[in-house]
Amino acid sequence: MSRIIAGAAGGTPLVSVPGSLTRPTTDRVKEALFSRLDAFGIIAGARVLDLYAGSGSLGVESSSRGAEAVDLVEFDAKASSVCQRNADLINGVLGRKAVTVHRSKVESFLERTAETASWDLVFLDPPYPLDDPALSAVLGKLADHLAPAAVVVVERSSRSPEPFWPAGLERFAEKKYGETRLWFAEPFVPDAITPDAITPDVVIEEQPPKQV
Repeated sequence: MSRIIAGAAGGTPLVSVPGSLTRPTTDRVKEALFSRLDAFGIIAGARVLDLYAGSGSLGVESSSRGAEAVDLVEFDAKASSVCQRNADLINGVLGRKAVTVHRSKVESFLERTAETASWDLVFLDPPYPLDDPALSAVLGKLADHLAPAAVVVVERSSRSPEPFWPAGLERFAEKKYGETRLWFAEPFVPDAITPDAITPDVVIEEQPPKQV
């Protein structure tokens, strides 16, 4: 049984999605992941997006650890119902609506999201049948909705190739945990232009009128 590991609701058991439809992140991987995110200092006060949320365990864990607002996106009816139950659990502990569930396909959610919406931390644990071009397309849509210092975490099988990062995203780390591999990416910022590459402006001094 999965549980909330730490924070305001630490130790609280979570509802799991019945059957084999989803592939929940194990508590071992989740604990290692959040230890790393804590080291980044990115969770407290963050706006978090959990795509292909499954039971919503990663988003709910973020909320327990101090995230300001969490959006769980899940299309399957059974899984989204479990997301709602886990969201209600953490919202009850916190005494506010910190976690919101969206029953939607990920692509549709990102397409209809307002241009001004942005997130600081994003989790993607897509189903294995989602092929690399489809995942890259989702990452491309996501890149337009990231805060400048955002972190994106993609969870895949350890046998899967590295995701193809679209323009606007750049991988900065990866870690393997048994059958699971985590890829960490951030918004891509082109190197600043060096001073040597800038041609100084030519200043033309105004000449006084000639005396006649």
